[in-house]
Amino acid sequence: MVRQTMLRFIRLFIGLFVCSLSIAFMINANLGLSPWDVLHQGIANKMGITIGKATIGLGFIVVVLDAILGENVGWGTVFNMMFIGTFLDLILFSNIVPISNNLIGGILMLCMGMILMAFGMILYIGSGLGSGPRDGMMVAFQKRTNKSVKLIRCVMELGALTIGYLLGGSAGIGTVITAIGLGYFIQIIFKLFGFKTENVVHRFILDDINYIRLYITKDTDKSIK
Repeated sequence: MVRQTMLRFIRLFIGLFVCSLSIAFMINANLGLSPWDVLHQGIANKMGITIGKATIGLGFIVVVLDAILGENVGWGTVFNMMFIGTFLDLILFSNIVPISNNLIGGILMLCMGMILMAFGMILYIGSGLGSGPRDGMMVAFQKRTNKSVKLIRCVMELGALTIGYLLGGSAGIGTVITAIGLGYFIQIIFKLFGFKTENVVHRFILDDINYIRLYITKDTDKSIK
């Protein structure tokens, strides 16, 4: 039980790092930020903070919206909110991802970023510890509307882009490519690996609280006897 839980958390953190790496690829493609990063940059510029910190702050707001939409919060949700932005700042600061200076290289980096995002999502959502804030919203809308992942993701990306642009975020051809293409890449990779978000059984923070409560109650009952 302990070993299995540890493996799930390891899978979770690897997935979160891969997602952060994918965002770094899309930023350093230098063809315009992805829709959510346009929003993050707009918030960061308005508030005078890093993109990573803006990612964390917006993640908290989206978690609240997920709860309203009926999505339970797991440790994966909380750690996604905290560590995606932290890993992203570290990756960008360390310069481990090169910056493209031409169109072809930029497009290749965008495609790599979108592929990595899909793999990162399979890893951390598949850990069964709860979806990340934005992916939790995607899953919630999918359950409520029964529409395809690509349609829901495209609508979310375009919504984030619109708000981010109004806040002063930078947009370009790469923004359009990721706004339209990310949902397709995610759906293709999901199908290729037979991964279905609706089939993942998540363990939520509330489950752990109830487990601890029952454990304490049992110990109390034993001591009374």
